[in-house]
Amino acid sequence: MPGNKLRAARRRQGRTLKAVAAAAGVSEGHLSKIETGKAVPSLPVLHRIAGCLGLNLGHLFDDAGGPSGAVTRAGARPVISLDPLRSGPGVTLERVIPHAPDNALQCNIHIMERGGASDGQISHLGEEVGIILEGQVELRLDDEVHVLGPGDSFHFRSDRRHGYRNVGEGRARIFWVNTPPTF
Repeated sequence: MPGNKLRAARRRQGRTLKAVAAAAGVSEGHLSKIETGKAVPSLPVLHRIAGCLGLNLGHLFDDAGGPSGAVTRAGARPVISLDPLRSGPGVTLERVIPHAPDNALQCNIHIMERGGASDGQISHLGEEVGIILEGQVELRLDDEVHVLGPGDSFHFRSDRRHGYRNVGEGRARIFWVNTPPTF
């Protein structure tokens, strides 16, 4: 559970609920509910809390049992569903590079069912690049909107607000790389 890991990290660092909540821009009560599993945060809120604790979002999800070598066979990559963390529909991440604390890169295939979307726009340090593998995707960068199809690619600094959604009739897939890892 992401909440348990947030609480453990906060306690290890000797930080109070009040201090972390203030730094993340959430109420102390809401953070307490997130830590105990009584509230499900949006992905941007979870991202802010993790950042305040110096954590990568990937740390909050268990990749145990996933591949750890240089080669990962098709069908063996860990898949993380974002649905429990969001109000939006249908987004999963297929990890191309299994999460590890010392990774310099993060690479996932974002899989969105029809209508699937990121949970709002986020910004953070880093750089991102991707290519649309399947479907039609609307990519928002700050106030810009780009509709992309198979073979189209993108690149941007991660300090720009960014989010995406599937605007096609079927599934959409994006091969997405960012550095440093954020999820």
